[in-house]
Amino acid sequence: MNSTSLFSLETPSPAYICPFDQACSYLEAAAKELRLDLGILEILSRPRKAITVSIPLKLDNGDVRVLAGHRVQHSDVLGPYKGGIRYHPAVTLREVSALAMLMTWKCALLGIPFGGAKGGIAIDPKKYSVGELERLTRRFTNELIKDIGPSVDIPAPDMGTSAREMAWIMDTYSKNVGHAVPGVVTGKPLSIGGSLGREMATGRGVMIITREALSDLGKSLKGVRVAIQGFGNVGSAAAHLFQEAGAKVIAVSTGAGGLYAETGLDIPNLKAYMLENGKSLLGYPQAKPISNEELLQLPCDVLVPAALENQITEDNVNAVKAAIVVEAANSPVTIQASLSLESRGVTVLPDILANAGGVVVSYLEWVQGLSYLFWDEERVNREMEKLMVQAYRHVVEKAQQRQISFRLAAYTLGVGRVAEALGDRGLY
Repeated sequence: MNSTSLFSLETPSPAYICPFDQACSYLEAAAKELRLDLGILEILSRPRKAITVSIPLKLDNGDVRVLAGHRVQHSDVLGPYKGGIRYHPAVTLREVSALAMLMTWKCALLGIPFGGAKGGIAIDPKKYSVGELERLTRRFTNELIKDIGPSVDIPAPDMGTSAREMAWIMDTYSKNVGHAVPGVVTGKPLSIGGSLGREMATGRGVMIITREALSDLGKSLKGVRVAIQGFGNVGSAAAHLFQEAGAKVIAVSTGAGGLYAETGLDIPNLKAYMLENGKSLLGYPQAKPISNEELLQLPCDVLVPAALENQITEDNVNAVKAAIVVEAANSPVTIQASLSLESRGVTVLPDILANAGGVVVSYLEWVQGLSYLFWDEERVNREMEKLMVQAYRHVVEKAQQRQISFRLAAYTLGVGRVAEALGDRGLY
């Protein structure tokens, strides 16, 4: 794959919705709305740096495997790069390039002084031992040692990684520089400078944005029927908080399928069942098994796609019956599907707003790490909610002012702030 095809603004082919092409389409739409100079658009459409490294790994059986690791740094106009590291078989340079760009707009939208980055390795972490994952993570960190740091690029957990991997990254980086550097990553364990509230942050942000949108419609979360595709860290946290607020979570799912209960699922009971059954929903006796596709088509008030990209497409969008779609995953709704939903009066809360709770608390963790002054969970949640609600209100105001969708309003705000900062800093 050459660099021209990687960073082009070509229209995505009908057969495959490429995440990078979709991200560029959203950028182009915002640039058109803002009447951005073509030179500024050209700069913003290309990552500043794309790094691919070889990672030799000795397996437990003595065999050696060489894997490719990627880190894409999109923009540092507003501050250090920030973004997750994912371990997933579908990781590609193009995918992480798209996610790095989205992170730039997300941070700008939320008023956080970070730029966007993303990284990953194309593996299934379930097929590796803990020792193999540690050796892999430490070597990946070592290969990136000159490109990360608390004032340069701050990784965080993502799909397939967790606080454990962040601890390994922090330790490896700290050993290389000769002293402990808690600010090099976020999402790490509390024992080494992690923040209270981080584990539930993205799911909490999803709940807060949904609550605000319902409030604007004259409703509350109490009694609202919610279906959640994806029951990982984000989906399970959102489900817990929705139920705590009085909503009925009628369906959840994992990659292997899902569960449906007309009267609502007991989320704590379901979590306990999964812990006892290898994180599987299969066989849960108090709900009806359904497929992921069936979950997306359930009659409900709120649909939360919290799994992978491209879940609601032109092929299934007409079967979606929800009044509100909340993008807890990155790009779960394709461009055409989003336009179709909006034309039917469905409220689509875009990913760069709805799932921003994680990066907000990552920012708060970074601030705490730099100051070596740590807050209680109540303060972390309060500060996060303040920024999330403020961003939502700005999006609503922009959408009403310009008579545009929430998605375009969010991108217009994010892209506009980065473009303004780029203009103020100048080209060098």
